[in-house]
Amino acid sequence: MAKPIGETVLHVDKGRNRNILQINKEAGKHLIEGDIKEGVLRNTIIGDEYRWPTTVPFYLDDSLDVNAKGVILKTFDEFRLRTCIDFAPWEGEENYISVFNDDGCYSYVGNQHVGKQELSIGWGCELIATVEHEFLHALGFWHEQSRSDRDDYIDIIWRNIEPDNQYNFDRENDTVSSALGVPYDYMSVMHYEKTAFGLENQITMLPKNPHYVDVIGQDMGFSASDLTKLSRLYKCTTSTTFVDSCSFDDDNICGMIDGPGNKKWEWRDSVEGGPESDFTTMGQREGNSYFMHFNTASANPGDHAILRSRMLYPKPGAQCLQFFLFNTGAADDTLHIWVREYDETNPKGKLQHFKTISGGETGVWNLYQVNINVVNKARVIFEGVRGKQPSSGGLSLDDINLSSTKCPHHIWPIRNITNILENTGEINSPRFLSPTTGYSFQITLQPNGLDDELGDMGVFFHLTSGPNDHNLNWPCPWHQVTMTLMDQQPDIRQQMNQHHMLTTDPTLKSDDGTYMWGNPRSVGEKVTDPDGSSFYRGEGLGASPFITRTRLKSRDFIKGDTAFFLFSLEDRPQEVTSGDEIDLRAEEPQFGVSCIARGCHLA
Repeated sequence: MAKPIGETVLHVDKGRNRNILQINKEAGKHLIEGDIKEGVLRNTIIGDEYRWPTTVPFYLDDSLDVNAKGVILKTFDEFRLRTCIDFAPWEGEENYISVFNDDGCYSYVGNQHVGKQELSIGWGCELIATVEHEFLHALGFWHEQSRSDRDDYIDIIWRNIEPDNQYNFDRENDTVSSALGVPYDYMSVMHYEKTAFGLENQITMLPKNPHYVDVIGQDMGFSASDLTKLSRLYKCTTSTTFVDSCSFDDDNICGMIDGPGNKKWEWRDSVEGGPESDFTTMGQREGNSYFMHFNTASANPGDHAILRSRMLYPKPGAQCLQFFLFNTGAADDTLHIWVREYDETNPKGKLQHFKTISGGETGVWNLYQVNINVVNKARVIFEGVRGKQPSSGGLSLDDINLSSTKCPHHIWPIRNITNILENTGEINSPRFLSPTTGYSFQITLQPNGLDDELGDMGVFFHLTSGPNDHNLNWPCPWHQVTMTLMDQQPDIRQQMNQHHMLTTDPTLKSDDGTYMWGNPRSVGEKVTDPDGSSFYRGEGLGASPFITRTRLKSRDFIKGDTAFFLFSLEDRPQEVTSGDEIDLRAEEPQFGVSCIARGCHLA
């Protein structure tokens, strides 16, 4: 992962380094607790009549830019995966949430029963955690630090608070806000950071537990307690798109069964020659923790072992199968991913093959994500096949998740991450191709941010020259980049991933007057990879800090001294009026949307 020879400029995405309070202050907004609009129901919001239906009607206003719309729709996917709340385009329902850009981030609390209820996602608010925060307000949440029991958990430093903002630290009484029987949560996405409303950025809130001083105010996303409170508030528990999760720690192995192979997968807590422990705990938890292992060293060439899931019921359409694989077997040992789908015409099931995995890194846990597509009940099948070359171990599986979502396009594992964080100024990912549109790109990771800023991590996106450049539209029009640092929790519903999203605006120009997202062969710099290959790379845009060191350590972003980044580059076209000097070679539809009544969603 040495740095390529050649330099390209890095730019910080504007607004990324401001929090909700800073954005609203700069916009001149005067709101309750910094981001709450006072509604007609302020003193009675705790009642069930102020809940929304579990499918919330929404409308995306034209004032939102293309990136904000994409972030909002991605946030809805997060709600669907982790909660029982869904969102659907408004089709004339009496009450709905209208999302617009009012130069700030704010919401009312609960369903105000006013018909069109506004929620603002302005410039700088386009972070998944910020959108989650504002929609949790709309669903009925107050801030965590305004709970009636907050003084048991945090100290308010009144002398450090701006005098005109001391009222923002009032506690809500039990007629307005309920903790729903959930303990105080320093990790809540609804908690403000320690310097909120501070004079000259001084500390205004100190957790009584010092471990959380630099954690409160996190911008990663829902905490486990946030999810618990939402399920209790809406009296529902079933996720919209989650299907199954299995870490093999119970002896029923998640209802999985052996198939008709002549060998079997074994339930193990360690294997001689590796892995020494499961992936879930990495041996850091007292007691045994398990994974499944196919011993190819004791098998003959062609022997195979089959592990079948219980019957699963995903939503029709795209699904993402995610799992970790540890390979100590032969170079040609193979893992096949199959799905057997059942319907009236195929009562015994129709078998379909989706992925073959062979070779790759050995002796480490590797993350795999496989796109599958079924419309009926189905079983996922893992078939291990013994190769012909010598084997000293086998194949091991752990932490399987299935959801009715699309997988990210690419995975970048970063090994020896601890050493990189301490000793490396910059590393670059391999070059990737968007599987849907053919653009080539690369990610730059600044382990200590730009100019070693505070030791916090920065991450930047570049377009690079690639095999399809002569067939592509330039400047690259309206492609949305999602860069995600994965929280390696075993259950995807509990992961607090760190995201940054940006969109390639074809009108954006660099300081030298060239188009930021122009063809790298024309506007980029020639760089040479450590392997000797040369290519052209455009300027980078991203976030610094992307994640602070404290928050990096607060979750399982690093396991086995490895971090996993997930990337996608997707077409998000919109109608643009940009002058005659840009030739987009095709008329762009409005944000690639389907519109029903006045509500829109991705086509």
